[in-house]
Amino acid sequence: MYIYMGHMEFDHTKPYEDYFWKKNKIDLKFDRVDKVDFEKKTLIFQSSETLEYDKLIIATGSKPNKFGWPGQDLDGVQGLYSKQDLELLEKNTHAALTTESKRKVKRAVVVGGGLIGVELAEMLLTRNIQVTFLVKEDRFWGNVLPSEDANFILKHLRSHGVEVKLNSELEEILADNRARVNKIRTKNAEEIECQLVGLTAGVSPNISFLKDTSLEINQGILVDAHLKTNIPDVYAIGDCAEFRNPPKGRRNIEQVWYTGKMMGLVVGSNVLGKEIEYQPGPWFNSAKFFDIEYQTYGKVGNELLDSEEKFYWTSNDGLKCIKIISDKQSNSFIGINTFGIRLRHNLFDKWLREERDTQYVIEHIKSALFDPEFYKDETLSIVEAYNQQNGTSFKLKKRNWKSILP
Repeated sequence: MYIYMGHMEFDHTKPYEDYFWKKNKIDLKFDRVDKVDFEKKTLIFQSSETLEYDKLIIATGSKPNKFGWPGQDLDGVQGLYSKQDLELLEKNTHAALTTESKRKVKRAVVVGGGLIGVELAEMLLTRNIQVTFLVKEDRFWGNVLPSEDANFILKHLRSHGVEVKLNSELEEILADNRARVNKIRTKNAEEIECQLVGLTAGVSPNISFLKDTSLEINQGILVDAHLKTNIPDVYAIGDCAEFRNPPKGRRNIEQVWYTGKMMGLVVGSNVLGKEIEYQPGPWFNSAKFFDIEYQTYGKVGNELLDSEEKFYWTSNDGLKCIKIISDKQSNSFIGINTFGIRLRHNLFDKWLREERDTQYVIEHIKSALFDPEFYKDETLSIVEAYNQQNGTSFKLKKRNWKSILP
């Protein structure tokens, strides 16, 4: 998104300088794998060339979901996942729809209320393109966020000029006489004129070329704790991998950047003969909703369970909030969501592993916050709200880095 918005160049996003690969004896081959012959340990490329392997690591990532909508393959309809998608977006939002009319893209419809959709909306608004967001649930990102958090973000999106339509599901994408999108129809029979449709209703493992092979596949490529598949010397990592028995507290498929990095470290060790298991620890994730940063640690479901209780705090200006989930019986800290406040990952990871109670988290919350200079310190407000909601009188503990930090 930052390349499109002009904040970065593509070269800034490369993991290494171009000379790195040759210097470290890594050959890059620019081609497409059409088929894998697992018996002969051979890759067959789109160019008809082949390549034999001793060990194979499949890291083919994800692809944007399509659900068979009529018109989903029209010009002007796309996802946002790869560099190719970025290049297509650049083309779609710069080119005139027709040479005669010279009309450019003025309005876009984004389908699916998740993180990629928010990024796409922010990108398009920087080009003065109006954005309508279709969310089929009754709240934004309803399969992930609790209602308070979802409403908090919904209000923020609307304050930035995004038109969000809840309980609105795509029915059909309609074309003009040049086979390019010019409107969409929802299942509520509403028609919205647009010149671009962003399909951001999640992603799925990019493994279609492997489905008629001996590789065991469910939603993704099935792997064990060592990231091994059912075929000797074949591994899978990242968005395309699915754990047969996921680590405690984790999903069987986790399509976030840091898990791919962790899996890369694990599979690199295993390929070299030093067997280790994938142990990601407590769940965490982070994102940005325009200018509000989001962090989550542990387990915060979209609905509160009977065995759980919550603490919810919002700042006086309505631009920050925290939700902490606890176990009712033990009062142990289960998870936290924050918006507009930065947390120290190492502390929350440590507290979750140690199964600290919520009182401990509140007493030491000041040590876990690291907002930039000149940000308002909200710790007293957070503690006061906790005491008021729980009938307690906890006080902040002084920072003792030796006892707190891992």
